[in-house]
Amino acid sequence: MPRGNRHQLPGYVWHLTSRCHRQRFLLKFARDRRDWVSWLFEARKRFGLCVLDYQVTCNHIHLVVIDRGNGEVGRSMQLVEGCIARAYNRRKDRRGSFWEDCYHATAVDSEGHLANCLVYVDLNMVRAGVVDHPSRWRWAGYHEIQQPRDRYRIVDRTVLCELLGVDESRLARVHRDW
Repeated sequence: MPRGNRHQLPGYVWHLTSRCHRQRFLLKFARDRRDWVSWLFEARKRFGLCVLDYQVTCNHIHLVVIDRGNGEVGRSMQLVEGCIARAYNRRKDRRGSFWEDCYHATAVDSEGHLANCLVYVDLNMVRAGVVDHPSRWRWAGYHEIQQPRDRYRIVDRTVLCELLGVDESRLARVHRDW
């Protein structure tokens, strides 16, 4: 199997995906999905990762980020994926790969396609038939875009608004209407 695309081009918006080994449902427990989100917050804090949206499913993740050119994307993915894999393998007394391969990165045109990418990420579990609305899946950036948190923020709403050309007071309504 070919290795995933991993480019480091500053200023680009990237849609990152990472699948569990052999597409197994290794993230099926809420605890593991919650831990993934916690490590994403830690990566944002440690490395300054600029997160625009995310989604943790039962067998893969989606992450929309901006590469600011400081190596924060690669270091963040290494931190999050490594910590989740080690904790899961230790808890389950398991050996071997947790992730299928390194993350796959796809560049996103920040003008025309960013909104479509956000909708694609937010509707992932709806398309899978797990929930009927993105608000019903807890482990996603959808909630932070709709109602910003006071603490433990992951999604950078200010940068997201700049890229979308939307006033921050209108972001939730525009996002919901998509």
